[in-house]
Amino acid sequence: MIRTSRSIAWIAAARRDFEDFPEEARTAFLRALTVVAEGRTPDTAKPLKGLGSGVLELALRHRGDAFRVVYAVQLGNDVWVIHAFQKKSKTGIRTPKAEIDLIRQRLRRAREMLR
Repeated sequence: MIRTSRSIAWIAAARRDFEDFPEEARTAFLRALTVVAEGRTPDTAKPLKGLGSGVLELALRHRGDAFRVVYAVQLGNDVWVIHAFQKKSKTGIRTPKAEIDLIRQRLRRAREMLR
């Protein structure tokens, strides 16, 4: 069986933020992104509401901290990692508005770049 896989592309700022994650968290996210690149959906993925179809968030709890990676599957031929952050909010599971605004801005720039 031949596996077809898409490339994983990164917004530069998302890659820099991702590199600051603990090694174990980075490894877990890279495994999940590999699953995405192979055309499947990892268990830790959920759609981000209000950002259009094809924008999903991977969530991971690691040593009491919450980490998130947001990716888009409907931008060109690649899987695009749009944002990576450590969730600091202690007021529930909702992604903070400032993070959503940054994701919107990066999605808009990526779409314009890929036209």
